[in-house]
Amino acid sequence: MNECVLVVDDDREIVKAIALLLEKEGYQVLKAYDGLEAQELAAEKPVRLIIMDVMMPRLDGLSAVMKIRERKNIPIIVLSAKSEETDKILGLSMGADDYVAKPFSPQELAARVKSHLRRYTMLGDIHAESMEDSIQNGRLCYRLSERTLYADGEPVRLTATETRIVELLMRNLGRIFPAEEIYSRVWEEEAFSAENTVMVHIRRIREKIELNPKKPEYLKVVWGIGYKMEKMQDYR
Repeated sequence: MNECVLVVDDDREIVKAIALLLEKEGYQVLKAYDGLEAQELAAEKPVRLIIMDVMMPRLDGLSAVMKIRERKNIPIIVLSAKSEETDKILGLSMGADDYVAKPFSPQELAARVKSHLRRYTMLGDIHAESMEDSIQNGRLCYRLSERTLYADGEPVRLTATETRIVELLMRNLGRIFPAEEIYSRVWEEEAFSAENTVMVHIRRIREKIELNPKKPEYLKVVWGIGYKMEKMQDYR
């Protein structure tokens, strides 16, 4: 195991502690102490996952996440002393895949890193699934062999987590999934306070695929039950 993880925090002791934890797990660790440095390393090095603090000098973590998201879809875990639900939603809406509040459990953080890297590797490996079929649904086409969603023939830039959600819903057109089931299937862990986390990712996907995200045709909420990908009439 030699995946490269970038750890970003202005507290050097926290960076050192996380680096030691991950190195024991077999990961290569890069260190940064502000958002600008993180952005530069993410662009220059073969980083596979980022652990990003929020409150930092020069460029804060959430702004750095947005900048990095413009070029990369690698998993990003936001690490913050702010544990309020609104802060978590903000972090996810800015492009993060996961949110861990300080003080954190080292074992939990290591487990989340491992889980996100496993899912990202599966999504990035075109040989992980030999199927060459595409799922066509109106303006949308999901190519299983590529694990890529196309809208009107153009590839949609999705994060690894968003891709997992899209694949689940495209494979089950018309089926309603409760937020808890989406969370347990995509994050591969027990759903805890899953509703807001799933909601934020659904909203981000809508902004990328819907002609009018405020009046979605495809990715719909069924109030009190969950979410579904509408099966369009011209689906073949």
